[in-house]
Amino acid sequence: MSVRWLFDVFEWSLRNFSPGVFYGQTRLVLPTNEHFPGKVDSVQGMAELVFERVAEYAGMAHWLWQVVEKSHCDLDAVQQIPSGATQEFVGSSSPSAFSTQALPVVYDRLHIGNPEALIAGFAHTLGQYLGYTAKEAPPGGVNNWPQITEVLADYLGFGLMFANSAFVFPSGGCSSCATTVRRNSALSQWDHTYALALFATLKGIPPRKVKPYLKKSLRGYYQRCLSDISGRPEFSLLKQYSVEPRKVHDESLIRAEN
Repeated sequence: MSVRWLFDVFEWSLRNFSPGVFYGQTRLVLPTNEHFPGKVDSVQGMAELVFERVAEYAGMAHWLWQVVEKSHCDLDAVQQIPSGATQEFVGSSSPSAFSTQALPVVYDRLHIGNPEALIAGFAHTLGQYLGYTAKEAPPGGVNNWPQITEVLADYLGFGLMFANSAFVFPSGGCSSCATTVRRNSALSQWDHTYALALFATLKGIPPRKVKPYLKKSLRGYYQRCLSDISGRPEFSLLKQYSVEPRKVHDESLIRAEN
């Protein structure tokens, strides 16, 4: 994907979800025991424990969820997003009144041994559900929905897990070619590293808070992304949302309508 498209998806996210939440409450999620404490002996219990944290960091813990292993889930069932569903951090310790039916969150039990892939998978699912609540079509249209919602998960603070675990299977290849269980990804590790750098730059997070948790092969590229982002005019537009989110939100909608 192009760098300009990544900027467009971030701006779409800021227009359709709360800029105040992004700049004031969304955090960079780290693949550490501090961010994901605890351990459970069962596969299902571990998946539920990890998901609770993912939902909390995404500001979606107040939605009603059901964590389901993929072999036990009807993937063809149509899910209805409850009216009034939003990203919310305050008072998110219990399901909100807007939700009457649990939404399924499907995981692959093989990812239990690869926590970053498990976290990224959960974050991508939440990005998809949150994306359904957007008021306008995403950049490039819904044909790019898997890619768009992966970037939305980066926007929610999970970029490290996506960059570290992304694996796009080559054409004609198969998952058995990998030496470890990895997460199939719609975007490359390079795309996610750039999105991570954009997130960190917008939030004012210094490289020393990010690079130690990024796999070594991506650290040099991450630094180059930071240099590229700061010189782009698109970056200045995104930063305006942190100063006057309502004004910029309205102006952006006017441009979109015209």
